[in-house]
Amino acid sequence: MDLFQALILGIVQGATEYIPVSSSAHLVLVPWFLGWPDPSFEFEVLIQLGTLVGVFIFFWQDIWGIIKGVIQGLVSLKPLATFEAKLGWLVFVATLPSVLGLIFKDFFEQAYARPQLAGGFLIFTALLLTVAERFGARSRDLKALSWLDALIIGFWQVAAILPGISRSGATISGAVLRNFDRSTAARFSFLMSIPALLAAGGVAFLDLVQEGTVTSQLPAISMGFIAAAISGYLCIRWLLHYLQRHSLYAFAIYCLILSIFSIIFGFLGG
Repeated sequence: MDLFQALILGIVQGATEYIPVSSSAHLVLVPWFLGWPDPSFEFEVLIQLGTLVGVFIFFWQDIWGIIKGVIQGLVSLKPLATFEAKLGWLVFVATLPSVLGLIFKDFFEQAYARPQLAGGFLIFTALLLTVAERFGARSRDLKALSWLDALIIGFWQVAAILPGISRSGATISGAVLRNFDRSTAARFSFLMSIPALLAAGGVAFLDLVQEGTVTSQLPAISMGFIAAAISGYLCIRWLLHYLQRHSLYAFAIYCLILSIFSIIFGFLGG
């Protein structure tokens, strides 16, 4: 992979990680459509860390408040004394189901090698967004989040390990189906992405070290990382504003159209 391809894929990653249209599907389908070599699974996972830069910048006050609240709660032996401390532990609970993704890592890596599969799973993302928008009451805010809510939303995140099932789409939809408003659903989705993506990135980096390919892939990964960080931050700002006044239907329609296009493209021998 050359640096131009890494730049484009980094922009695509950042733009689609938090917008609910599946970044994993785009990282599989874009090279397939353009006839580029398939990016390595490690490349795809590690440039996801670039999008976390956008989360850290945009939510730095929330993140610092959570870290401080958790530490102060542990020191005072009152771990749930503040809203910020409780939110930190709820993010932790929501992350626990992601361990399943590490257990079945080899299976998911094989799925990333099948573009038609990614295109097909986009239909599920479209359906999920449509169902959430249709049936979610959208009457609860972040302070109403319970332990059960966090765990259920966490299991939706596990489903998104498959390419084509959007992580943000699954977690936002899962939260909306628990009757949270769209903006609250998106904020919690972004916060719970931090430990999940950090863990996945750590595993991918160890794989590169064991394979001895860190040096050869470092330029492309660095380029993709920077591009994903910038585009990710811009998309977070845009999406939170968009969801205050608009539904999830536009994203569902986009996923459906891209899915149909990829299936036709594959059928025609693309």
